Amino acid sequence: MASRMASQTYRVSAYNTSKLSENKIHDDAVARKFGFSGGLVPGVDVMAYMMHLPVERWGRDFLARGLIEARFVKPVYDGETAELSGTMSGDVLSIEVHSRGELCATGTASLPASTPAFAIDDYRQVAAVAERRPVSASSYEVGKWLGTIPRDWAGDAAKEYLVDIRETDPIYLREGLGHPGLLPRVMNFVLVDNAILGPWIHVGTRMQLLSASEIGDELTARARVTGNYDKKGHRFVELDALVLGNGTTPLAHCWHIAITQPREQEAA
Repeated sequence: MASRMASQTYRVSAYNTSKLSENKIHDDAVARKFGFSGGLVPGVDVMAYMMHLPVERWGRDFLARGLIEARFVKPVYDGETAELSGTMSGDVLSIEVHSRGELCATGTASLPASTPAFAIDDYRQVAAVAERRPVSASSYEVGKWLGTIPRDWAGDAAKEYLVDIRETDPIYLREGLGHPGLLPRVMNFVLVDNAILGPWIHVGTRMQLLSASEIGDELTARARVTGNYDKKGHRFVELDALVLGNGTTPLAHCWHIAITQPREQEAA
């Protein structure tokens, strides 16, 4: 393989899957209060768009052991075209997402020679809180273990998810595989299942895939809070987690960062 390969491109008509969600950063009117021009397309969905390129390059091998990192720089808005480009340099695929002529997300992907080992027992199993309360200083204390409510995307839900993220690769339905974009979505649920949040923003994820998931797998996460800090008026939370399939199969190791309490823009 040459050290430098031709770039890949991919275009997506972005779709805001969360217009009606509890997170009102995806609502046009609320998002404008935080300085945006409209409701944000979820970062986890932009990351799902980005995953198209390494899966196109490496196929099922990437789904089984690929490594991908994504950072969200500026919003992608509903109905806008997201232009994705990927360029190989050595063994690393560099990915950029542009929309409205602006750089909106950056990332890298690669295919490790083998699957890293992670022990399930190193990640404590806890249930999501029985009753969610408004987010507070104790919701995501550093060192705290957090769990999720089990979820699955089976049958029609799996097909609808592929439509929602505009996925065109036939590998998922042909081979009965779950899309890896669902795994950072589960990481979002770590936050949502354990506190009542106001508008909040997914900032970035680093994800090492450990096994290809199957359509209908019950997905959960075992997460530890590794960061909780204020930066420029925003409250950030960082998570380190294993996402599991059916409670027994490690599907991905994820490092996930979000602004759980963004700074509201002052009215002009």
